[in-house]
Amino acid sequence: MIFKAIKSLLLVLSFSTFFISCDSKENFSQELKVFRYNEHYNVATLDPAFARNPPIIWPTNQLFNGLVQQDDSLNIKPDIAKSWEISDDTKTYTFNLRKNVWFHKHSQFANVDSTRTVTAADFVYSFNRLKDPRIASPGSWVLSNVEHYNAVNDSTLVITLKKEFPAFLGLLAMRYCSVVPHEVVDYFGTEFRSNPIGTGPFKFKRWEEGVKLVLRKNENYFEKDEDGIQLPYLEAIAITFLPDKQSEFLQFAQGNLDMLNSLDPSYKDELLTATGQLQEKYKENVNTITGPFLNTEYLGFFLSSNEDEVRSLALRKAVNLGFDRLKMIKYLRNGIGTPANAGFIPSGLPGFGTSGFEYNPVEARKLIEQYIKESGNTSPSITIGTNSQYLDICEYIQRELGKLGLLINIDVMPPSTLRQLKSTGKLDSFRASWIADYPDAENYLSLYYSKNFTPNGPNYTHFKSAEFDKLYEESFKISDIEKRKVLYKRMDSILISKAPFVTLYYDQVIKFVHKNVTGLIANPQDFLVLKRVKKLPLD
Repeated sequence: MIFKAIKSLLLVLSFSTFFISCDSKENFSQELKVFRYNEHYNVATLDPAFARNPPIIWPTNQLFNGLVQQDDSLNIKPDIAKSWEISDDTKTYTFNLRKNVWFHKHSQFANVDSTRTVTAADFVYSFNRLKDPRIASPGSWVLSNVEHYNAVNDSTLVITLKKEFPAFLGLLAMRYCSVVPHEVVDYFGTEFRSNPIGTGPFKFKRWEEGVKLVLRKNENYFEKDEDGIQLPYLEAIAITFLPDKQSEFLQFAQGNLDMLNSLDPSYKDELLTATGQLQEKYKENVNTITGPFLNTEYLGFFLSSNEDEVRSLALRKAVNLGFDRLKMIKYLRNGIGTPANAGFIPSGLPGFGTSGFEYNPVEARKLIEQYIKESGNTSPSITIGTNSQYLDICEYIQRELGKLGLLINIDVMPPSTLRQLKSTGKLDSFRASWIADYPDAENYLSLYYSKNFTPNGPNYTHFKSAEFDKLYEESFKISDIEKRKVLYKRMDSILISKAPFVTLYYDQVIKFVHKNVTGLIANPQDFLVLKRVKKLPLD
């Protein structure tokens, strides 16, 4: 009943309801300084050592800094480190730190200013904490290839790796590697999760868990824009926690939220046309922000399965050839995303573009018939494990493959169950996605390195190839990205030839914002960066 009422209300919304008038000019002026968005899931912590998913990464991005940062084109840029040098053997990194970076104010800093500058020793402390088994950070793996690190002086930090790893700077840009102050962390212990002190453009103000989180402008932030104006522009960020996506959309439509960060099936047709364009009635007051998202959506086959159909290369190729990805994107996702007719490496990363599987139902049928003839199994079937969010895509594949003679069964389960069964090799086939931890194709290819078999690594398919492994290991010794890209494409070609997966689509970032919001850019890793965002007066 509630859903129907909301849906009916949405249908009769006029454009005049998009913005609620303020009680006074003063209130309106204050509203222009506050950026408001909703988070569907409760934020479990504001400690960057546990920033493993977007609900945590987004607010901690505003609160903390690391040695380096990524721009919106995935280039590594200075952050607290103003520069760095890499040794000839590419295993030693020397970082030169800024001297004007201050922690947010807190009473635990024993001086009159209640703050202090960041030093190299703070990174040593933060890295030690990240690795501490008592902390049990899910990001401790980021430093697993680090031999040692030390503070030469207050402004010089040296990190030495065990072996070459060209993507190391990308790892350091992850929120796990943020600098934290020992005085505050030691004082609060585990309660640092709700009392975060960092160096970011915004500082912690108030958190009513499951209701609202408020961050305020950091007056001592060190970054400035191209005109020398101190960042951030906004005075505050207000985050609400409405779990219902229809309610979130209604709040956005009424002007109570500045950004809508989801495209739920219940209202996607209300906002977008079948080709992914904004509906005409919203064009005057709403902008869409889109761009590539480093996320490959796919079906995986567990090659150690006892089921003959899953082990059959002919049937795996038949599934890849047997459905139209372009039609799937158009009708099931309103054009949001790119049909994955290439390899596993997504659009936006060096190595993307290897020729993959195009829709070819004739060839798919031949492969299914070939399997039936060779195996004697006249009713081949494959069961796909998925959650309800992707049921429509799995049902589409089920219908298309069914026309060609391959029965697809669908086993719907909660996301947590799906993750557990996938990680323990108890699903013959499964719907999955891989979002880049860091912007290098190696992160995607690591899923098929034989030494990464689950449960000790991310190789959920148990794919194994001596040639692939050799190229994978060789790529670590090549610092030149153009040369490394050649190896990445060769590895992707090997994967396509063996078909341990069915690539579905390469995802796309899409956000909806009101016209008066400027400076918000689509990030390929979907990191929310608000330090350059402004809200302008409405016309």
